[in-house]
Amino acid sequence: MPEDQALILAIFVVLFALLAWGRIRYDLVAFGTLVLAAMIGLVPREEMFSGFGHSAVAVIALVLVISRGLIGSGAIEKLAAGLLDSERPLPMHIAVMAIVGAGISAVINNVAALALLMPLDSETATKAGRALSRSLMPLSFATILGGMITLIGTPPNIVIAGYRQEALGAPFGMFDFAPVGLAVAAAGIAFVSVLGWRLLPQRDGAWGNEREIAQGRYVAELRVGERFDEKDQTVGDFYPLADEHDVHVLGIVRGGRRQPGFAARQEVRPGDFIVVEGEPGAIEAFMGQGELEFAGSEKHTGTVTSGGLVFTEAIVPEGARIAGRTARSLKLLHRHAVTLLGVSRNGRRFRDRVRLLAVRPGDVLLLLGTPERNAAAATWMGVLPLEGRETPVVQRSKAWLSVGIFLAAIACAVAGWMPLPAALAAAVVGLVAVGLVTGREVYESIEWKVIVLLASLVPLAEAFEAVGGADLIAGQILTATQGFPAWVALVVLMIVTMTLSDFLNNVATTLIAAPVALGIAAATGTNPDAWLMAVAVAASCAFLTPVGHKNNTIILGPGGYHFGDYWRMGLPLEVLVMVVAVPMILIVWPL
Repeated sequence: MPEDQALILAIFVVLFALLAWGRIRYDLVAFGTLVLAAMIGLVPREEMFSGFGHSAVAVIALVLVISRGLIGSGAIEKLAAGLLDSERPLPMHIAVMAIVGAGISAVINNVAALALLMPLDSETATKAGRALSRSLMPLSFATILGGMITLIGTPPNIVIAGYRQEALGAPFGMFDFAPVGLAVAAAGIAFVSVLGWRLLPQRDGAWGNEREIAQGRYVAELRVGERFDEKDQTVGDFYPLADEHDVHVLGIVRGGRRQPGFAARQEVRPGDFIVVEGEPGAIEAFMGQGELEFAGSEKHTGTVTSGGLVFTEAIVPEGARIAGRTARSLKLLHRHAVTLLGVSRNGRRFRDRVRLLAVRPGDVLLLLGTPERNAAAATWMGVLPLEGRETPVVQRSKAWLSVGIFLAAIACAVAGWMPLPAALAAAVVGLVAVGLVTGREVYESIEWKVIVLLASLVPLAEAFEAVGGADLIAGQILTATQGFPAWVALVVLMIVTMTLSDFLNNVATTLIAAPVALGIAAATGTNPDAWLMAVAVAASCAFLTPVGHKNNTIILGPGGYHFGDYWRMGLPLEVLVMVVAVPMILIVWPL
């Protein structure tokens, strides 16, 4: 057994050294280490792939899919209206998002809180033209801090409450964690908002790379629907919304003819077309929030209800079938159920109707349909789709439905009717059933490198505990703190627990550290609640690595972070947590 302990410790040292080095993909490093541990017998070979069925791995995958559904429903847009301001200074933006994130994570699982707010943060970064890496990690850390405020906010609190019931006869109550948790969360939010974000690199991740692709501006036509029949609205009334989304309103088409000038005072009627110019995402948002439609929307009725409509951008080469012809002459909508929504012609505007415009080589077309129909239509027309240039169409009519599905899943988990992974899985099924997420999007939403990383580390962590590595460290704490004041032992226990939580699952860390805490309390004749509370705080504060907490793992890809980025802000934050938490514990739970 001592040989196994030394071997597993050596493997972990090498593993995290390679991860911190960052020259080899982190999923390959973790998986290779798992294979090595299985070959030498530290991980039972029949349990080598058990991590892929672990609930933590499932939760991360499900959260990413749910985020996709919330974005696709427009629920994020509705929240953004009250929270987001791209003109707001970055420190103020981080403070607002951190406070909201901490508040939400105090009453629901902090992983779910991050899933709800991460797309909002990404949207603001896009509009402000800044790197998402500056604000996403502060948001993640804030949701972790907020989870410490209540019993249900984070798994370590739940574990500690259950352990107290077994050991002392009664659990901690829902708000017993609040005095210490609130103080720590407030100090942490102040730190990440004022100073912490300055310690992070400016780097774009999986979402940021998509935004880097230069997008052209298209002239497009958006139809006025029947809902405007009872409205007294002019073209000029669309200008504020257009300015908000960086869209230019060029005029109005009525009876098949473009009205002169910009027609700002012209009253809009059902069947009119508003002519706009902008980028695909901006046009989509303007169309949705302006309650406008698109030509041929009736052809897409089935796909609108089943989800999956996208804008696809495609360039027209010499010799293409559509070159020199119009969308109407090709019967594009009739043949393929694809709408030619807009055309980009080297930044030049035109007065012809989009569907009546003779397309030229070099034009870029904005096609609207399902990805499969757009691809088939592009092949038939002889145009070349641009890689990475798809913009999903938001189903805003289902915004509250998506929120309801999400909240129902969280309520089931909080009430104890279903485990969190099962509740989130049910939410994914619900989102797919109502057409907010397609089967293809389920797989596209998941960051598979992160899944392999965590699934590989789970059996390694279990092997670490099985050979007595954790017990060995716990025993050293007892020996090292003999003869010192009790509060010194409390500090040492928190430091060791934080360190373990940075590299092991926080629930496993809590289970390892809780018996040590009660043993020290018994040996020193002090209040056991103070020691258990110290373990709960320390186990939740995993800020040094992307594997210490699910939230840190979730942001790894979208934020473009490297393994070694976390300690930059995480190390001073953990020191701050110690400085604030220890005095608060001694005040609220005197030794």
